[in-house]
Amino acid sequence: MAKPDRNRVLRLLPIVVGGLAGFLLLINRLLTPQLTDSQARSDALGVIISAVLILTGLLWQQVQPRSPDAVDLIGEEGFELKPDLPQDVKTELAWASHLLLTNTVTRSLVVYYQGKVLLRRGILGVNPEVKPGPILQRVLEKQKPVYLVDLKAYPGKIEFVYLPENTQGVICQPLGNKGAIILGANTPRSYTKQDETWIEGIAEKIENTLSNCLDNVAPAEI
Repeated sequence: MAKPDRNRVLRLLPIVVGGLAGFLLLINRLLTPQLTDSQARSDALGVIISAVLILTGLLWQQVQPRSPDAVDLIGEEGFELKPDLPQDVKTELAWASHLLLTNTVTRSLVVYYQGKVLLRRGILGVNPEVKPGPILQRVLEKQKPVYLVDLKAYPGKIEFVYLPENTQGVICQPLGNKGAIILGANTPRSYTKQDETWIEGIAEKIENTLSNCLDNVAPAEI
């Protein structure tokens, strides 16, 4: 569903005002039986101002593009936690995922750690398994996030089969070198710098909890 353009009226305002002013100037000229020099100068100035307003409105239509359209992600809404996780980890993941889904443009997220999917929440993809592709591998190795602003424009999108197939934007946020949070949005170019900072802070909190609760446990036991 398309997102409403809240600035549309503002962008159209100069065109409407300029056109109305020009029309009123024309009516005034037609109804004036005798034109004086001062009125002629006033009319000329009014025509120039009306033209400038109309031109400004037309330029705003080009300079201020519409916001990207949101889509309805394909998939069922759900909340899946790995059942044998410690209770502290379950609580932490439930809290963090709720914050991310309600305070950012995220509509689907996956928490991947020590080769296991610990959580899936939001609109779920068809494939529940995460097999790290080149993008996620780079995130784990370099421990730096990757933001794919418009997923369909990247050839590497095929590795994100565990997200809804029409996911528009993706952030891979590392959890140290052992995992990552993968977040999917339903609108391209929708995460702001503030969102990225917020996500990074939550990821650090999750990483601290996971390292304290899981790192001393053998992967097979998680």
